[in-house]
Amino acid sequence: MDVVDFWVQSWTADDLPAARRVLTPDVETEWNLDAPVDDEELLQVLHRIAAFSDRVDLIARTDAIDGAALMYDLAGPFGTARLVEFLAVEDGLINEIRHVYDVAAIDRFFPGLYAN
Repeated sequence: MDVVDFWVQSWTADDLPAARRVLTPDVETEWNLDAPVDDEELLQVLHRIAAFSDRVDLIARTDAIDGAALMYDLAGPFGTARLVEFLAVEDGLINEIRHVYDVAAIDRFFPGLYAN
């Protein structure tokens, strides 16, 4: 199993210690949510998604030499939102994570997801 598969399997199963093992100590994180982000905050939001969602479905994956682009459907009790994730991989670890959320759907179907 490659690092991208391990990452997806870990966070979608809400196994944050496993997900953390494939991140570099200085992993660069970015998202389009209206809140600051670092690796800890990103993992906490992924935990909330995994815990609150009825299902997290990986619906598309495009691999590159140095990472992957992934698209997920986040099915919640009230509706589905979409997440696109860009991962950069170096030396078998993820060193960059970029998340692009369907913010309107996140705010509607996952209220308070990224509130501190």
